Amino acid sequence: MPVPAYVTRLRAHIGHDLLLLPGVSGVVRDDAGRVLLARRGDNGRWSVPAGIVDPGEQPADAVVREVFEETGVRVRVERVGGVATHPVVYPNGDVCEYLNVWFRCAPVGGEPRADGDESTEVGWFAPDDLPELDEWARLRIDTTLREDAPTWHALPGERHPALRRPDAL
Repeated sequence: MPVPAYVTRLRAHIGHDLLLLPGVSGVVRDDAGRVLLARRGDNGRWSVPAGIVDPGEQPADAVVREVFEETGVRVRVERVGGVATHPVVYPNGDVCEYLNVWFRCAPVGGEPRADGDESTEVGWFAPDDLPELDEWARLRIDTTLREDAPTWHALPGERHPALRRPDAL
C-alpha cells in the first residue's frame, strides 16, 4: 500500500517508533442490509474499507475517497458510527495508533472492484453470512447495524477487546 509522503518523512525522523495518525473507515450498507467488504492487500484479511486522513482533509471527505479508491463504490455518508483509537504493528516493524472515525455509509454509484493494491477482492455480504473478520472489523460493523444507533465510543476506563495492541498485521 502506498504510504503518504508526509508519513514517509515522519518515519525518516522517528524510525519504527509509535506514530499517532488520523484514520477513517466506511461501513457501507446497501438497501438489502448487505455490508461492503474488501480483502486487504497487506494481510489478506477481509475488512471494511479504511485509510488515513490526508492533511487538510475532513474525515467525511476522506471516507468517501477511501471507499471509492479501494472498492470502486461511491458512497454518501449517513452518520458517524463510532470513534476509537486502534493500534497497529506493521510487518516492517512500524508502530501506529490510529484515531479512527468510522461512518455508516450508503452506496450511490460505481461498481465493486478491487484496486489490486490496497484491496485484492471486494464483495457484498449479508450480515449473517460474513467472512471471517477480526474483532476490530466486527466492532465497526456491529455498531452500525441500526440506522438510529448512537455513536459508539469506549467508556472511560473501558478496555474493549477490539482495541488491544495486535502482535502484527
